[in-house]
Amino acid sequence: MSSSCCSADGTCSTGTAGPTTTTEGVTTTYAVSGMTCGHCKATLTKVIGELDGVTGVDVDLGTGRVTVSSTAEPDDAVIAEAVDEAGYGLTGRA
Repeated sequence: MSSSCCSADGTCSTGTAGPTTTTEGVTTTYAVSGMTCGHCKATLTKVIGELDGVTGVDVDLGTGRVTVSSTAEPDDAVIAEAVDEAGYGLTGRA
């Protein structure tokens, strides 16, 4: 796992996230480590949202949870790879 955009005190110098979108379908929640700021939220919303079949992403920094809405059951390995490449760690389904 590479380091995220955030400093040790949880601040971020690159901005904040925009609104998230969710729609009906399969909803899966994952535990993700390393998220501390709005940029983390925006980054994960973008990279997971670009995956095939994903219709919505909701990142909750407070709980360390990422909820993914998709048209079908998501491939955990594909989600984990996207999260890892973004610099965070998917620790499993929540």
